[in-house]
Amino acid sequence: MLNYYFKDSINSFLQRSSEEILGFISKADQFDSTRNQNKSWDQQISILKTALSGFDGIIFFEFSIPRMGKRIDALVIINNVVFVIEFKVGESRFLNYQIDQVWDYALDLKNFHKPSHNAVLVPILVSTEAKKSFIEIIVTSHNDKLTLPIKSTKEDIKKAIRCTLQFFENEEIIDVEQYAKGSYSPTPTIIEAAVSLYNNHSVDEITRNDAEAKNLKQTTSAISELIDSAKSRNKKVICFVTGVPGAGKTLVGLKVATSHLDKEMRHSSVYLSGNAPLVAILQEALARDNVQREKLAGRKLTKISAKQAVKSFIQIIHHYRDAYLISQEAPYDHVAIFDEAQRAWNKEQTVKFMRQKKNQPDFDHSEPEFLISCLNRHQDWAVVICLVGGGQEINTGEAGISEWLNAIHNQFNDWEVCISPNLTDNEYSAVESIKLLQCKSVVNFNEDLHLAVSMRSFRAENLSRFVKNILDLDVDKARETFKSISSNYPIVLTRDLIKAKAWLKEKARGSERYGMVVSSQAQRLKPFAIDVKSPINPVNWFLDGKDDVRSSYYLEDVATEFHVQGLELDWSCVVWDGDLRYSMNEWKTFAFKGNKWQNILNVERKKYLINAYRVLLTRARQGMIIVIPEGNPQDHTRKSEYYDSTFEYLKDLGLSVI
Repeated sequence: MLNYYFKDSINSFLQRSSEEILGFISKADQFDSTRNQNKSWDQQISILKTALSGFDGIIFFEFSIPRMGKRIDALVIINNVVFVIEFKVGESRFLNYQIDQVWDYALDLKNFHKPSHNAVLVPILVSTEAKKSFIEIIVTSHNDKLTLPIKSTKEDIKKAIRCTLQFFENEEIIDVEQYAKGSYSPTPTIIEAAVSLYNNHSVDEITRNDAEAKNLKQTTSAISELIDSAKSRNKKVICFVTGVPGAGKTLVGLKVATSHLDKEMRHSSVYLSGNAPLVAILQEALARDNVQREKLAGRKLTKISAKQAVKSFIQIIHHYRDAYLISQEAPYDHVAIFDEAQRAWNKEQTVKFMRQKKNQPDFDHSEPEFLISCLNRHQDWAVVICLVGGGQEINTGEAGISEWLNAIHNQFNDWEVCISPNLTDNEYSAVESIKLLQCKSVVNFNEDLHLAVSMRSFRAENLSRFVKNILDLDVDKARETFKSISSNYPIVLTRDLIKAKAWLKEKARGSERYGMVVSSQAQRLKPFAIDVKSPINPVNWFLDGKDDVRSSYYLEDVATEFHVQGLELDWSCVVWDGDLRYSMNEWKTFAFKGNKWQNILNVERKKYLINAYRVLLTRARQGMIIVIPEGNPQDHTRKSEYYDSTFEYLKDLGLSVI
């Protein structure tokens, strides 16, 4: 249920004095409204009194959008239309970012507010000093009853409302009393979630809480209980949390980290990830948000200071590891959360790195062994939380979760172990290690440690299953799964990159983020101006706006699986190269060396490449387009047979072609 500062029927609103209405709004504002804010509200009230005369309906002021941490200036429901109105008092132009702002508000309601799913939503941007309106009622290919934003002067709001009501006169009347009471089940991006959690919001406030997604809260509660139990009993505990791609493992980790920052109670925790782009993006997003919040509050905070505070609880694993390589003291933190724990290095890779790069000739541990040993230095209690994704190892030396289990078995069998039952699934390759561990250690299975529902794609819960079916070459299941998601989650196929870019731009609305992603082995896309060897800055790519050439919006720079793992876009374009080819019910894997493609024969490297495409195909929250280029008979590195069979395979699964 959403909240608001003021609600009234239009008839009653017109009869009340502006002073009375302003008093209600100001009283509801817990942050003590400023004189400028009161002046702005006063103007909005006056404008709407003129605009709404002659209409029956209901009006809300400052209607809450919790996921975005924002409020809609005015939300007006008349007959069968919800008008989302954003005022820019004193503004004479309709700026693009302001248009996106009001569009984003309407999109958030359309996507996450149940009564809005089937309602007509019309965003209106009002620039109070503008001289000309742009009143066009335009619906998009989404066919979801959300129009393009109307740009109106203060004098033309009545005209915009009247035109809209005429356009949608046959739509069903909205139950205004039930509208604000309807359930709100947002699904934030990991960046939005991190910002909200860091600012002391709860998981319930910013995420879905419907029946299917209930175990997000259950998992965080189960982990908190484990931490409390370990502390009260002076025990050392390690737990393994599993989940489907996009299920919210990182969100769980961040929630636990932000919930246990109590230094006085020796409850401090640290969130660790080997995913350098993810850490850099989260640190930058939180720092930017903190600087902006302080600025709005009239205080000055430098980016350096803001980022330093963030780094105390979000760190790169390797920095954490290196710090305790030098110091032999117990870590300050009693709770360590390792995200994407399956990507920790095996012994061979760790020893090689330590000896060559860190001048540690005597180092003789895998990364999990050493990381557990750091927490084991505590004399009283410690908790290690491993967040585990299946089938996501994408780099040389990534050990999989069995390396952690073997480390406990060999050196730390006095630690208690709590395991998601799903860790026994084939994709984790951990069954034998679990059996061995049960002979030496206390092992408890807890169903609450598995996240079964994808939170990334609020439109398609079964996207990860569909991608698994594709990569497992399970044709019948892939077709069946695709049928179940295609109406809500568009996936289309093309051989034309220009068409793909146009499709992305047409589908994305407001500030919805889109971008191109490719395999890091996709080296023969250069004819399409796609160069995987050209470095990108993932912070700029994921966080900067539409006017920045370095951002994903520009569709010039491409991100690889290493940049996007753990993150998400709203809409993605996956460009498929000849490194992964469908052939007679099997995947053939290739690496481009020198002047030709070479077969990848190493089983582990084959797995990494298939997993890379698993990552790429599960990044989009709302839909994606897959580009498989035409071959070129004049280029021996881009023969038609390198691409055609893959295109036909995906087409036969039911994907439409544009």
